[in-house]
Amino acid sequence: MGVRAALITENKRLKACGGKLGLSVFQSNELINERSSLVDSPVNLVAMELLKLLGIQGERVLDTSQFDLVFVHVGAHEEGQVSKYTEYINSLVGEIILKAKHESEIGYRLQFSVVLSYGGTSKDDESVFSMSNKNRNTDSNFASLFPSQSYTMKGSNPRSNVRDYCPMMITQWQDAVTRKDTVETFSFQDFLENGGNLTIPSDRFVHEVAFKLWKAPKYGA
Repeated sequence: MGVRAALITENKRLKACGGKLGLSVFQSNELINERSSLVDSPVNLVAMELLKLLGIQGERVLDTSQFDLVFVHVGAHEEGQVSKYTEYINSLVGEIILKAKHESEIGYRLQFSVVLSYGGTSKDDESVFSMSNKNRNTDSNFASLFPSQSYTMKGSNPRSNVRDYCPMMITQWQDAVTRKDTVETFSFQDFLENGGNLTIPSDRFVHEVAFKLWKAPKYGA
């Protein structure tokens, strides 16, 4: 889609995958010029270097940038390290949001997404993890009027092979976007009750981000 994209990760399998997809792949020590991982570096330094890849320095947005899109992978691979990584992600998100404060030059130019994996799901988990519209209390007289997400349709016909649950959660932030939901916490229950988009395949998510960057046409209504 013409997007200049970078991937920052220390995961070998993800490095290989990113390279095959045409992404520019970096290790964290290449980003911060130190022999340390992202989570071992000051979070304000990491946030500053990430924004610099997008052409943002200090409180200014430069006319040119090295990349249009940057993926940062932070993985809790080691047993017992989940809380450490969660705390770090929370701090990094807070630091970036602070720099892109409302109505600032950065805020107008930044589209920010956080994707969290909470493990795989099995057949027995469908009743717990389902995010389907079908599970919502809807008056049967109006069931046919309930809108469908575009990815569930092929032409005018519903697709039969679409999962109604997935093992990842995502939240997006972009200044001046009018359509938003009422989610206040990054939790499954809050997403289920107050989330806006329900589920979306990962390939459509990347296309949606490209659309927000004016790099791709809208994929559906």
